[in-house]
Amino acid sequence: MLKIGLTGGIGSGKSRVADFFASWGAAVVDTDVIAHELTAPGGLAIEPIRQHFGADLISPTGALDRQAMRELVFASPEARHQLEAIIHPMIGAVTKRRADSAQGCYLVFVVPLLVESGRWRDQVERICVVDCDPATQIARVKARSGLTSEAIGRIMSVQASREARLAVADDVILNDGHTGLEELERRAQDLHRSWCAQAQHLAGQLSDSRS
Repeated sequence: MLKIGLTGGIGSGKSRVADFFASWGAAVVDTDVIAHELTAPGGLAIEPIRQHFGADLISPTGALDRQAMRELVFASPEARHQLEAIIHPMIGAVTKRRADSAQGCYLVFVVPLLVESGRWRDQVERICVVDCDPATQIARVKARSGLTSEAIGRIMSVQASREARLAVADDVILNDGHTGLEELERRAQDLHRSWCAQAQHLAGQLSDSRS
């Protein structure tokens, strides 16, 4: 399958774009969704996190207390590395299983920290960035989450810059403050058609090589 890495900063709209692709027949594996599953009540990461960081980081519902963990990892780079050492291998294993069984016209990996990880360039044929300006990111995240501008700024500070994301992009979908939903869908659909054509070409090459 043609493999696409889809990324973008917080509030860029990459999840909505991924939903478009899924509705048009693409297989989508979202690493952020997987991370939430692993840290939900009963998730595989909960007990290792409890053992390493203590029960204060687990909410009364049995899920990861995301706000408390966010504050901890921003205050302590060591804590961030420890959390990543617990959860990243789990995310990788689930991602691989879902990718191996995926069916669709092409495969999209939604990876918020694709650029930061440095591991994805050789695992996908194309990298697509959902792009918007920082002010729009902040406004969207405030509207949906209630986080303060300061908290959002801290999250953005550990993500790649807009310029760094665009530097590695093979494809870009602009979703700034002037982009309506219909226009966003049109831009995504243009790429969908292009990727379907590339996927068919790739399938043809593989078929020829086997014959």
